Amino acid sequence: MKTPEKGQDGELKLLERFEGERVNQMSPVLLAYVGDAVYELYVRTQLLAKGNRPVGEVHRDAVSLVRASTQARLLKEISPQLSEEEKDVIRRARNNKRLTPPRNVDISDYRLSTGLEALFGYLYLKGEEEKLNKYMSLVLSEFEKLEVPAI
Repeated sequence: MKTPEKGQDGELKLLERFEGERVNQMSPVLLAYVGDAVYELYVRTQLLAKGNRPVGEVHRDAVSLVRASTQARLLKEISPQLSEEEKDVIRRARNNKRLTPPRNVDISDYRLSTGLEALFGYLYLKGEEEKLNKYMSLVLSEFEKLEVPAI
């Protein structure tokens, strides 16, 4: 395992960004694996920003935002803004033959959500924070639909 390096400011540098070609060669399932974590952290952070609430309520709201049907809807919303390269990442993930959805999940929603997660993983690993933030900001519209009491 690689030891974390220190940056110029002395802080630990835990995240290694990858060259574009290396990211392009990664399995779309691996990209989705990372993208799932990125999306989950984003959702949880945004829910915490809404105020201090019981963890059960926050979890319930997070689950509603990370479910496949919500992610599929988000992908459909941002599709017109995507580059051909980004669409290719999504297509590769969506068409992966090894995808096995959990029970009670629509297969088409699951494939689209995997594509969205692969896109988020791809952008994150390439260090394209501006694009990642642009697409993640669309998620904010979903938060507005939640009835979360302000504290």
